[in-house]
Amino acid sequence: MAFRPALLVLFFVTASIVHAQDMYAPKFGEGILNLKGKDSTWSMKVGMQMQFQGFSQWEEEDASFANEQTSFLIRRARLKLDGFAYSPKLTYKIAIGLSNRDISGGSEYTSNAPRYILDAVMKWNFYQNFELWFGQTKLPGNRDHIISSGNLQMVDRSLLNGNYNIDRDLGFQLRHHFKLSEKFVVKEAFAWSQGEGRNITSGNLGGFQYTSRLELLPFGNFTKNGDYIGSDIYREDTPKLAVGFTYDFNNNAVKTGSNQGSYMVTDTGFFETNISTVFIDAMFKYQGFSLMAEYADRTAADPLAKNSDGTLTGDAVQIGNGLNFQAGYLFESNWEVSGRYTNIDFDKDITSDNAQNQYTLGVSKYIIGHKLKVQSDVSYLTMNFSNDQLLWRLQFAIHF
Repeated sequence: MAFRPALLVLFFVTASIVHAQDMYAPKFGEGILNLKGKDSTWSMKVGMQMQFQGFSQWEEEDASFANEQTSFLIRRARLKLDGFAYSPKLTYKIAIGLSNRDISGGSEYTSNAPRYILDAVMKWNFYQNFELWFGQTKLPGNRDHIISSGNLQMVDRSLLNGNYNIDRDLGFQLRHHFKLSEKFVVKEAFAWSQGEGRNITSGNLGGFQYTSRLELLPFGNFTKNGDYIGSDIYREDTPKLAVGFTYDFNNNAVKTGSNQGSYMVTDTGFFETNISTVFIDAMFKYQGFSLMAEYADRTAADPLAKNSDGTLTGDAVQIGNGLNFQAGYLFESNWEVSGRYTNIDFDKDITSDNAQNQYTLGVSKYIIGHKLKVQSDVSYLTMNFSNDQLLWRLQFAIHF
């Protein structure tokens, strides 16, 4: 637990010795501090992200909503460092989680330690449009998850993402892009990773995870990578469209959510099964209007974990599919209204509440884009055999 004070000391010591380097205070939203070596062989941008959230949740009872639960929390608090080393073609990113939600999940597989590290990755542009990534970072999965938590259109991501995303892992990624015509852009990503998620220290269990993603942008690139930014905050002058396809295969996976969820422990060790996840998504933007659509489908060779005698352990892979549609319009006053519909359809052998539908209405005020904003939304959730739920959230976010 001495890590946090040590981190702060390191930060201030670093800041105190940079008189020997080029240093300047950037504009709001472009980092807390920008550093560059005098010989131009390295750079570092220091940033911080914080999200403060309050929410109330009710459960339907006797044709009315009751059993209110209210809470306040620090949804995210993160320190971010990025820059280049030796050459602008060799870049790096480090993201450290400081809130309890960011570091939760410590277990014997993470040396019984909090999971501080979100990203620790190097990116090497070794030839033309080819880039090799190595370290821990997000896999090239569904669009909603690849969008940074600081750039979300609503208070948080959808139920589809919560149930099917493949998040972060340790390994290698190969990225490439090219043009089919003057405007038509194609992007490819391939990943080979450990298959058990972030901050695992116990060694690889089961097999490896393989992920491939293809993206098509027929009308050219979005302004400032807007295909991975919620809402059309840059107000695209011409229609822009991005369509993505991802296939993920986790060989002999040992977790209920591919590389997420809990370990499937049996009387002899771990239950292993092959898990496949498919994502299809799209983003469209034009003059303040944005539309994002996603589809996910997860299957497993054998989704029900079993002991050596064939009895069920009670663990199961979350197989099924989901749909998510969300749209919004950003007014010139930088107020935005948005809506979302999400459907989750788990396999009936996994849960009786296999069908879930959530309807969400949101409103956002972008004070300085996504760097300083206030967001609120209300959601209505229906399930097969459980009571319907109503959720209201309010969130303030700041991102240096």
